[in-house]
Amino acid sequence: MTADVGGDPQAPAVVLLHGGGQTRHAWGSTARALVEAGFYVVSLDLRGHGDSEWDSNGDYSLDLQVEDLRSVLRQIPGKPAIVGASLGGFVALLTVGESASQVARQLVLVDVTPMVDPAGEERIFAFMQGYPQGFATVDEAADAVAAYLPDRPRPASSAGLQRNLRLREDGRYYWHWDPRLFDRLRASPQFQLQRYETAARNVRVPTLLVRGQRSELVTPENVRHFLDLIPSAQYVDVAGAGHMVAGDRNDAFSAAVLGFLNHS
Repeated sequence: MTADVGGDPQAPAVVLLHGGGQTRHAWGSTARALVEAGFYVVSLDLRGHGDSEWDSNGDYSLDLQVEDLRSVLRQIPGKPAIVGASLGGFVALLTVGESASQVARQLVLVDVTPMVDPAGEERIFAFMQGYPQGFATVDEAADAVAAYLPDRPRPASSAGLQRNLRLREDGRYYWHWDPRLFDRLRASPQFQLQRYETAARNVRVPTLLVRGQRSELVTPENVRHFLDLIPSAQYVDVAGAGHMVAGDRNDAFSAAVLGFLNHS
């Protein structure tokens, strides 16, 4: 697994887990803001994503992804805060809620709850599994992203998108993730709702849910359900943000996370 690491290793640690189809770069300036605030930050590429290796058997089950995170946690002194977005949030929730002992000091879930909107989930899966033939140019991939996220201003340059693409021997660009990634995850309706609910009820650390106000995945009803499972959890709704909260409103997102980490 590949990670970006910053800050003093003796400082309180924060582990960042991106969403499905994203990379460790998805956090924008949040990782840098955390380091500047005095935290030790480990931002991971999940298995099959970014620069982390693809599984030889194409196995991206939640159980293996939880074990990946646990193996990382065992290498970090003390108990870190874990910040997980979307798929990374599911992995974080299971890791914290299914562990016999406390493995984290705080938990932040970014636009993900045990119950999610099926239509929004399907739209995300459809995009992630689309374009199997890749793209002729980076700009063509940028067109696909712009069509998927019409409300997000298009960057002046598509150069940054290259970090999310792989140029293969056929001369075409493909998404960085293993195309087998979602086969296992998609097999269970809304991932594994009952398992997530049980894990949430077992969370015993300060918890924050950050939702994008325009989220296509987490509805107000989903938020109420989550707060019933973890009544002590804090909740922040980020105005003007969709499912990809850190990318849509990074300053507001970073402020919410820093405020929670410093005062909970």
